[in-house]
Amino acid sequence: MIEREDIYGTVVLRLAHGKANALDYELSRAIIECLDETETGDAEAVVLTGSGKIFSAGVDLFRVLNEDDQYLDAFYPMLVNMFARVFAFRKPLVAAVNGHAVAGGCVLACACDFRVMGKGGGTMGVPELRVGVPFPTVAMEILRYTIDNAHLQAMVLSGDTVTAEDALRLGLVDELADGGKLMDRALERAKTLASIPARSYGLSKRQLREPAVRRIEARSSEDEDAVRAAWMDPATLEHIRGYLDKTIGK
Repeated sequence: MIEREDIYGTVVLRLAHGKANALDYELSRAIIECLDETETGDAEAVVLTGSGKIFSAGVDLFRVLNEDDQYLDAFYPMLVNMFARVFAFRKPLVAAVNGHAVAGGCVLACACDFRVMGKGGGTMGVPELRVGVPFPTVAMEILRYTIDNAHLQAMVLSGDTVTAEDALRLGLVDELADGGKLMDRALERAKTLASIPARSYGLSKRQLREPAVRRIEARSSEDEDAVRAAWMDPATLEHIRGYLDKTIGK
């Protein structure tokens, strides 16, 4: 589900969950567990990447449709907690975006400290509203933290996905690398960040993200019940089904 490799003090966590690294209960929990273990261990930094040509295609919508309400009751808070855990990770965390990073996959990449994407390696974007589901508060705040305000509303409301070059222009990623050099460049970035004293890095990272964390904490209790109810609404599920029929096929 997650392949781990230690490279000279940097831990590489590679998502290897089905064809699309879709976010479900099990993968979300595994990400949390890996970060918990790594944060308390000897690793200086983490590089998060995907496998094949996909970083992550976002939430496993087929399971949302096909599982019962009990699954969504368990999955939704796990997804929220996973995004929050990635965003609050104290050590340097670099995303090596090896391919498509869509919807929750895009949010996951944006929660990292620095994002390197392979040239021509895929698309990024947040088509949640096209799918028919609202954003969890934590996901919206991660996007607000990462994307310039001049582009945030258009990206969220349009649901467009963009090329790697446009992802760089819009601030979704910080750097592009030739596909064959993606991991090398991500490891270099991780090493550079890890050269900063760990306590200073962690404190500064927390200070930068504190306003977003405060908004998440302030709004979560009010928003999450409404968001979860919207995800479970039969009309929403029907919209998801229609979206999948159009984009993937019956």
